Amino acid sequence: MPIVFAHLVGFSLGAAFAWVAAAELGRSEGPVVSTPAFRIVVAFAGFLWLPAVGYFIVFHGDWSYLYLAERHPSALDLTLVVLSATCVVSGFLVGAGLTRKRRTAQALAVVGIPAGLVLAALPFSLRRLAVSATYAEFRGGFGTEPIASSVLGKGLLLVGLVLAVGLGWMVWALRAPAEP
Repeated sequence: MPIVFAHLVGFSLGAAFAWVAAAELGRSEGPVVSTPAFRIVVAFAGFLWLPAVGYFIVFHGDWSYLYLAERHPSALDLTLVVLSATCVVSGFLVGAGLTRKRRTAQALAVVGIPAGLVLAALPFSLRRLAVSATYAEFRGGFGTEPIASSVLGKGLLLVGLVLAVGLGWMVWALRAPAEP
């Protein structure tokens, strides 16, 4: 996940998780942070989303920034990765508040607007996303490698698979009936 999109996608995912957990959130009268769904979302953000985003920052940083910056301090990288995980939880909290108030249209907008922004930006980013290179190689037009045959492509495939399994588990866990 490129860091450029990670925050919007994370926020959208968090809001979608709230929509999936609507039944449990509707049964609970306490604060959202005391629900099992909140703990599940925090676990997803910390154990799946944060490492997935962090992998690309650490090992494919230039690609993760879409070759827009040659140098970026590691403190910025760390801050952006942690912020992306925080966006998952924030999206859940915003979505949970709307879901509890039965504002379905607004809850779906909280899911759809960030996702729509990412989808709108993809056509402008495809050339950058399709290759693996360093900043200098991309800017100089040499040494680029198609993503499908690169280590980055293998990483995308593996991280995508882990996230897909994690998302499937999230839907199952958030829809499972709460224990009495």
